Amino acid sequence: MAMLLQLLLTSLILHQVYAYKPLVIVHGIFSDPTHFDGFVKMVTKAHPGTNITVIKAFDGPDSLAPLWSQVEKFRSDVKAVVDNNPQGIHLLCYSQGGVICRGLIATFPNHKIDTFISLSCPLLGQYGVTDVVKKYIRAKFREDVYKICYTEAFQVVSVCNYWNDPHQREKYLKENIYLPPLNNETYNSKSLEWKKNFLQLKKLILIGGPDDGVITPWQSSQFGFYDANENIVEMTNQEVFLKDSFGLQSMHDSGRIQTYTISGVAHTSWHDNQTVFDKCIEPWLT
Repeated sequence: MAMLLQLLLTSLILHQVYAYKPLVIVHGIFSDPTHFDGFVKMVTKAHPGTNITVIKAFDGPDSLAPLWSQVEKFRSDVKAVVDNNPQGIHLLCYSQGGVICRGLIATFPNHKIDTFISLSCPLLGQYGVTDVVKKYIRAKFREDVYKICYTEAFQVVSVCNYWNDPHQREKYLKENIYLPPLNNETYNSKSLEWKKNFLQLKKLILIGGPDDGVITPWQSSQFGFYDANENIVEMTNQEVFLKDSFGLQSMHDSGRIQTYTISGVAHTSWHDNQTVFDKCIEPWLT
């Protein structure tokens, strides 16, 4: 009997040590949890028993709601998972979901999020239209978007909350109510608190690639972006990095950022691509 109890206790201890952490997924714009059915199967096959939550909120056209409102809801749902899993969770966010997750993490004290996997997300903003839409609009359309997005009336539209026009820097900083304060590029009374929360992450995984066709520039998925001449400024030369505005440099210098650049993957295929999963995601879901 004593031997049996010892074996049972050992089994329970090993389960606690080797059990996979829960995974929470935040979908992208015009999407919903069903788009991750294939991805969930990949996770389940690779890591049986993983507790997976694909948050159902702001599906389809509702994903155009203002980002601060979305942050509040998604944070509440993530907190519910964290409360039941104090050992920590992993958070995977796709496309616009990554911008939401940045706000979620920044405003969530003691969030217990071990790894934030950002899957093709416009982390420093978007300045461009998708390949599909390009053929239907005039070439200079994006140059005029700021006239709409940088107004109070349209800051209630999610895309406008991360529209980052490199030629309209002053208007971006003044009128965009989401990304500049999140980056601590403009005054934010909670900047130190938000930075502290961001730095609680144990690992930040940045996944993107040149054939994405939606995220523009695609380097935004790795905290790169255009300068005023539309030259790409990589993450480590960005002002927010050099000033460590929200903790990006601290994360980098402590070896907690892993970047993956994968060619040949279109934007809508990232979460269904087995190679992307095997190389960039599965190793971090332990």
